[in-house]
Amino acid sequence: MTTPTRVQLSMPALNFSAEARDWTGLIDHVRVLDEVGVDRAVVSDHVVYGENLEEYGKPEVGGAKGGKQPTGPDGHWLEPLTLLTYFGAVTTNIRLGTNILIAALRRPVVLAKTLSTLDTLTNGRVDLGVGVGWQREEYDAAGLSFEGRGRLLDHTLEVCQTLWTEQRAAYQSDELTFENIHQMPKPAQDGGVPIWVSGTVNARVASRLARFGSGWIPWGDAAADITTGITQMGELLKSEGRDIADFQVVGSLPVVLDDSGLIDVKQSVAGVPALVAAGATDLRIRPLATDTPAAAERLRQFVDAFRAAAA
Repeated sequence: MTTPTRVQLSMPALNFSAEARDWTGLIDHVRVLDEVGVDRAVVSDHVVYGENLEEYGKPEVGGAKGGKQPTGPDGHWLEPLTLLTYFGAVTTNIRLGTNILIAALRRPVVLAKTLSTLDTLTNGRVDLGVGVGWQREEYDAAGLSFEGRGRLLDHTLEVCQTLWTEQRAAYQSDELTFENIHQMPKPAQDGGVPIWVSGTVNARVASRLARFGSGWIPWGDAAADITTGITQMGELLKSEGRDIADFQVVGSLPVVLDDSGLIDVKQSVAGVPALVAAGATDLRIRPLATDTPAAAERLRQFVDAFRAAAA
């Protein structure tokens, strides 16, 4: 498990919409991100929606304080791994990630196979960001325990990593037992698809990160104050026998738009050095328009300036 050789730049690709739409522009958008040198495109996940969307604003169930979902219950959400497969077919270099996948909603053996296939077809460009989610109804619809979602996620990751790394796999837990199981192909990346663990600073997330993680996606207060969050998570990881420097860490980089609605390069890269100094290695910006030549060119200029500021 190693940190990247350079600080990386990531951008969400919005795989959701409040209403039905033509998704062609999303595919074109990711092509542009690839062409201008953005390191990673990430997509999010909801399998179903209930009608209690106010729960997203409650940190006690895994939401964000004061947060509001971007769509209603009938919003259109494209399934992330299917979409990333499409992205992989039309791009060459950009990494493809989930931010996040509610991995416990998928049967682990099928999830392992899906990700191995995607990683193979993209020549090792996949990152798996995972979290427990906040919505009870998704677990209800899948016939799973919302209260047990943390253990369900750990179980899912245990099975995936077992199948990715063992030629003749065996696994035993309260949930599942198997032996002499073969699953090929293995992921293209040594050790399997990198797992990025999302969560607040707490012992359960630190343990999950130490056991499975290549990267940490801070959530809640830790995301709002990345310097304090990294320090606090570092202390918890020490108790797990790990060093925060072993992991990639996501930091949110604010961007500023100029009067024409394009990214202001100088102002937007100004915050890069402080985030890097704090220990962030993957700086994520909000989605930016790339649907005109001027917007694409300005993003290219931003990427170049970002590289210089992060060096």
